[in-house]
Amino acid sequence: MSNSATAPTSTTASSPSSASDARAPRLAATNPYRAAAGHETPAPDGSSAPAGTAPVEIVACGALAGHIREIAARRGWPVIVRPLPAALHNRPEQIKGHAERELATAQASNSRALIAYADCGSYGALDELSTKAGLPRLPGLHCYDLYAGEARIAQLFAEEPGTYLLTDYLIRSFDRSVIKPLGLDRHPELWADYFSHYKRLIWLVQRATPELEEAAIRIAGQFSLPLTRIDTGTTGLEAALAPLIETPERPEKP
Repeated sequence: MSNSATAPTSTTASSPSSASDARAPRLAATNPYRAAAGHETPAPDGSSAPAGTAPVEIVACGALAGHIREIAARRGWPVIVRPLPAALHNRPEQIKGHAERELATAQASNSRALIAYADCGSYGALDELSTKAGLPRLPGLHCYDLYAGEARIAQLFAEEPGTYLLTDYLIRSFDRSVIKPLGLDRHPELWADYFSHYKRLIWLVQRATPELEEAAIRIAGQFSLPLTRIDTGTTGLEAALAPLIETPERPEKP
């Protein structure tokens, strides 16, 4: 995530990535992004799935992983979501390396895989990985595009470059993903250095709850800015995922 039209800021909290099962088969040497066939693999609910019905491996931004699981469960998509730490948005130059390692250790037999990231401040590095691995990634510059649409987000920044965007995930994790990493819990006097240039606060709402609303109002108070809500839901994310998951995989080039 980024709260700038061009560069990332501290926006997301750490989400543990899935550990690889040492008992699972090693990946075929001919393709580091595909597991060897003929073995049972974990299904999304943790049970075993027979060969031929292996779930799609989704290497996902930790900030999107929860919504992806919800959408997949509702749509009946067989997937395994492998979240990377969402805190990588604070170090976007590291996203590609983490994603590449996770893809190389994905151990679903006969599986497909995809990269559930927008560009996320990697400045094309994830596109390079997507091309190298022959795998699709989600569209857009930032995950905000997946919620509100690229045109709408671009319009918001064009109207007011000093726009700070919140999502449900960021609201839930604000203290541990913004306040603490920036040292504002120890040095609150630095708040103005980080945030005084922001002029408005917009919450892109996926699913509002009383607890989220209360937390969003508290964050707005910290910024001393009014809070604007834009209800997005997760339909944009779902629409972006659907063709990547439901389209049959193209045969690999020899």
